[in-house]
Amino acid sequence: MADQQLLPAVPRWKPSPPRQQSQPDDAAGDEAASDLGGSLRSTDGACLPFGSGSSSFPPPSFVPVLPSSSLEIIVGNGVDGRGAPAVAREPSLRRVDQGVVLSWEDLWVSADGGKAGRVPILCGVNGYARPGEVLAIMGPSGCGKSTLLDALAGRLGSNVSQKGDILINGRRQKLSYGTSAYVTQDDVLMTTLTVREAVLYSAQLQLPSSMSAAAKRDRAEETLREMGLEGAADTRIGGWMHKGISGGQRRRVSICIEILTRPALLFLDEPTSGLDSAASYHVVSRIARLARREGMTVVTAVHQPSTEVYGLFHGLCLLAYGRTVFFGPASDTNQVRRL
Repeated sequence: MADQQLLPAVPRWKPSPPRQQSQPDDAAGDEAASDLGGSLRSTDGACLPFGSGSSSFPPPSFVPVLPSSSLEIIVGNGVDGRGAPAVAREPSLRRVDQGVVLSWEDLWVSADGGKAGRVPILCGVNGYARPGEVLAIMGPSGCGKSTLLDALAGRLGSNVSQKGDILINGRRQKLSYGTSAYVTQDDVLMTTLTVREAVLYSAQLQLPSSMSAAAKRDRAEETLREMGLEGAADTRIGGWMHKGISGGQRRRVSICIEILTRPALLFLDEPTSGLDSAASYHVVSRIARLARREGMTVVTAVHQPSTEVYGLFHGLCLLAYGRTVFFGPASDTNQVRRL
């Protein structure tokens, strides 16, 4: 009818059929049933961005960021030809062949539940993260955000089992020292040190012995500038007994310590927790700027980001009950939210 408004054509989520248990007389190529209650290979034929995905999920081909790629930073109220805010450009420093494409396919994680047996935490999730981009893992509490982050970073405990493929540039390999860094949710810092002392001491411990003391000092100062901490460099970190820097600055100090080695892959576990909207935006904007400038692959678990913070994410992995509800560009969710 003419008076009816046309709704945007977007895909709608449909529940996947239950997985079938493998039978003893199945063909030799079929996989045995897992301890999570079904075959590790998906039988529903669903594909991203909706559904749990299947084992045929193709990991992305390595398309490195071009040297001309740059970070988009809002500098004014003007708009470009596409209607987007006017931005300033900053070139990338990492070579195009040094990026890391991280992909995971049909990933299952379960924990020991005692008498209840194995308790599933992640059920056949798929996804990927690319260089120069920030991938946000979102979802309600208990959906498996931190578990997925720990699984990708290789930090799962001994009582947790993992099945599935985690690929680095399309190959199965372990993360080597200096390739990746992990920023925990809690800031573990020496409260009696100043910001500059904490970063400098970490640089002396983490950077290779082949670097001179002056080079390590320059690296520490450069990292402080990248995270916008030069104004608080000589301020004591402080704690519950002595007043020190703010919560957002503490979080940026923790990030500074982890990026001293210039890792190609950075994991962050809820970097905005406990921060107000302004401090959260300052932290995430610095991370996004560093990711684009260094060609770094950033994967972060985020809980309830503001609209401004959400706009800084390139990709979104939305989880619910341990399954993938949506995976794709973060901007594509605007159409879904209008329904």
